[in-house]
Order: sequence, then C-alpha cells, then structure tokens
Amino acid sequence: MQTPRLYQYPWMTPEVDAFREQVRRYIAGELVPHLDAWRRQGFIPPEVWRGFGEMGFLLPEMPEAYGGSGVSKAWQLVVQDELTLAEVPAVTGVHSIVAHYIHDYGTPEQRERWMRKLVDGTWLAAIAMTEPGCGSDLKALKTTARLEGDTYVISGSKTFITNGSTASLLVLACRTGEAGSKGVSLIVLETENLPGFRVGRRLEKIGMHAGDTCELFFDEVRVPASNLLGGVEGKGFAQLMSQLPYERLLIGVPAAAVIDLALSLSVDYTRQRKAFGQHLADFQNTRFKLAEVATIAHVVRGFINDAIQRLVDGTLDDSAAYMAKWWTTEQQGKVVDECLQLFGGYGFMSEYPIARLYVDSRVQRIYGGANEVMKDLIARPLLA
Repeated sequence: MQTPRLYQYPWMTPEVDAFREQVRRYIAGELVPHLDAWRRQGFIPPEVWRGFGEMGFLLPEMPEAYGGSGVSKAWQLVVQDELTLAEVPAVTGVHSIVAHYIHDYGTPEQRERWMRKLVDGTWLAAIAMTEPGCGSDLKALKTTARLEGDTYVISGSKTFITNGSTASLLVLACRTGEAGSKGVSLIVLETENLPGFRVGRRLEKIGMHAGDTCELFFDEVRVPASNLLGGVEGKGFAQLMSQLPYERLLIGVPAAAVIDLALSLSVDYTRQRKAFGQHLADFQNTRFKLAEVATIAHVVRGFINDAIQRLVDGTLDDSAAYMAKWWTTEQQGKVVDECLQLFGGYGFMSEYPIARLYVDSRVQRIYGGANEVMKDLIARPLLA
C-alpha cells in the first residue's frame, strides 16, 4: 500500500520516493515470502540482512566512508515504515540505534573496527540495557564491568533483548563505577565464541513472533578495555539519553504504519464481507468507524511527518519526541482494536493480518520507555 503524504515536507524528495519503492519491492520479493516460517521458528536468520545491507537499505544514513549513502535519518525511517507495512519486526531499527552509538561516540579506532560490518550486514547488532529488576530506570542496573589491567571483566544478566541470539555485536550497558547515572558505561562485545557469554532461552511472546528476544548471561566475560565505547568511563547514561529523539521516532513511525495498514485491511474486508444481505461497508456503524480511524491515521501521519522534518533539521526536542512515542502508540492500540472488531470472528484468527497486528501492537506502549514514563518526562518541564 502507499503511505499517505498529506503535506509536502522538504525531506520528501523524489530520491526518497524512488528509494522507498526500491525498499518496498525488495521486502516483497525477499522477505515477505519467508515471514510465516520465521514466525514459527521465532527469529529471522541474521544472514538475511547481508542482502539488505548490500542493497544499501540497512544503514543508508551512515557516511559513505563506511559504506553508507550519507543521507539523512529520514531514509532509515522510510525503511522502518516499509518493513512495518510488511509486518517485519523491528530488527533493523535496533541495529540502527547501535550503529549510531558507535558512530557518534566511538573512538576513530572503534568506528574503523566495527562500522563497515554493520553497514554491509556482515554483523547484526543488539543493545542490552534491560535487566530482570531494571527496565526504564537504567540508573539501577546491576550488571558490572570491573577493570583488571587492560581487560574488563563483566558479570550479570539482561532480559528482553531484541536480536539477542542473532547479534554478532552487542552494546552492553553496565556499571563501571558508583551507583546512579555517573557509574554507567557502554561496552561493546563481539559475541562469537566469547567465553562466559551465554544466550539464554528465546522468550515466547504474545506477538512479534519473528522477532528474536532473549535472555543474556555474562559470567566473568573478559573483553579488551579498548571496547569501552568512547574510551571514557561513566559516559554511558548520557550516550543513551542523547539519541532519544531519533529512537522515539523509530517507534512512532511504525505506529503510523500499523494504523495505515489496519485501515487499509479494514476497508478491503468490509467492502467484501456481507451480513444481513449487504456489505459491511454499507452499514452506518462501519462507515463511522472507518471515518474515525481515517481521521486518526491522518493526524498521526501528519504529526510523524512533521517530527521527521524536525529531526532532519535538528530541531526535534526531547518533549516532542516523548509525545510522539506515547501518543502514536496509544492511537495504534485503539485503532487496531477498533479495526479488529469489524472483522468479527475472523479478526481473532491468527492467519488474518489484523489479528497479528493486534498482538504485535501491544508492546509498542512498553518498549523504548513505557508510555507512563514518557508522560512523566513531558510533565517535568511543565511543572518545573
């Protein structure tokens, strides 16, 4: 389906349109035919992203020096839009977050060591923040990294880690110093054949079944001190916080895409399905519901398109990003619920896309910072 444009923004160039069409065709031909199998096995094979990277779709926003196209982050958000419309989980969104940490905060040696493999898809990346007793409150994390000579020794565990079992590169949030935010650092791990590193069970989720989500364990894992991101301890919390506007849009854009997709599916279904001698689309209730959903889709897409432009311009503030995350995902949940109702019993069958959208949508209000946390962050400057 075509995503609504609504108003023209400077980031919406003919080049972006052509890129979107290329991404859409590739996804339809190379990814969609395998999605059912990937859902059943619980992950997308990491080698799939090598082809994606070779096409320039994995990290187009990275500099040409590392194999990227040197374009704006809007191009990556277009990729996320198209992946979501095809029901592909947020594997590459997480990968992009990690790549930006390394590019923006890594030393020249670290960028030279890791960036090209991330851009071309040789390595898939993950970020490990959440712990069994620590979610949105990253200041409370307990995984530790103690320095012994020129080596960090890491102990602890992480949970709910996207790409956990398929990633070759892991950015780990851990404690290198005192309690609180000043003691948090990011350390990069190359996971293949790494002694002491163990992938736990692949977690069974109610949705996002093709997405790899795991527990990770670190038992005296030893990595070179040169793997400390940026080379200075205690910078991890600030590094994590400084990318928030972009990361929130990596959730807001898929929310808009799901709303658009749910509306399109519902329009098609209600035109075909009959009840009491007429099509569902002929009932006033159906038409009213579709009108409500179309209005929400219009407002959400307009909000997101404007936020993308502000991100490209460097004017997207944290509060607006928090608003985009919580509000668009709330609308996503409401819209998919309303649309599923139009499908009746068929909406409860997992073979129907609307059913999958329903369960997949629920996590949007949780990960990337729970919506309750987003609201609290928005309120703080208002009440200061």
